[in-house]
Amino acid sequence: MEKVKNILKPKPNPQQLLRDWQRRLRQECRNIERQIRDIQREEKVVQKSIKEAAKRNDMGSAKSLAKELVRSKRIVNRLYENKAQLNSISMHLGESVAIARSVGHLSKSAEVMKLVNNLMKAPEVAITMQEFNKEMTKAGVIEEIVNDAVDSALDSEDIEDEIEEEVDKVLTELAGETAAQLPEAVRKEKLKQPAQAVGDAEDAEDEEDLEELRARLAKVRS
Repeated sequence: MEKVKNILKPKPNPQQLLRDWQRRLRQECRNIERQIRDIQREEKVVQKSIKEAAKRNDMGSAKSLAKELVRSKRIVNRLYENKAQLNSISMHLGESVAIARSVGHLSKSAEVMKLVNNLMKAPEVAITMQEFNKEMTKAGVIEEIVNDAVDSALDSEDIEDEIEEEVDKVLTELAGETAAQLPEAVRKEKLKQPAQAVGDAEDAEDEEDLEELRARLAKVRS
């Protein structure tokens, strides 16, 4: 019965397909913007916690939080790139309207295919772009893309050294602001003290707060 319905159901014309794709692309961009706002809101909480950890010379917690902050900023940068590529797809589809009107069908686009292929590797939009891949292949806009590899470079050990460098920059910036607010005698005393990691019983509450912040960041980044 379902097959019969599909046969009888009129196929959407090229203009209808383009409008539908562009509408869904705009919605995806709005979802990305919302996710960016959520992450950046949590980043402000993390920055405040880093400053508080620096004030009490708890550099173990400060560095751990700074690492989470660096990862979040990397995700935000990637989300902005995803949004730019989605907008680019929409623009190229819009340019296809005139061609579709003259030839009566959608023509293949190497640029759209390249962008869809790139976005299929991005965890945040991979599922959506796999759906676009199927629909656009069926409509003849792109050739079928077989690519199940999701870009996980963000968590690769190859960039650990680079992350460490950025962590140090974050700590220098945020902890430096905190240190500048302290009396000179206190600053000198703190510089003499060795950095201590979280682990003592008296720091149990701080560790719980740290885990809570990590969980919140992980939730908005997912």
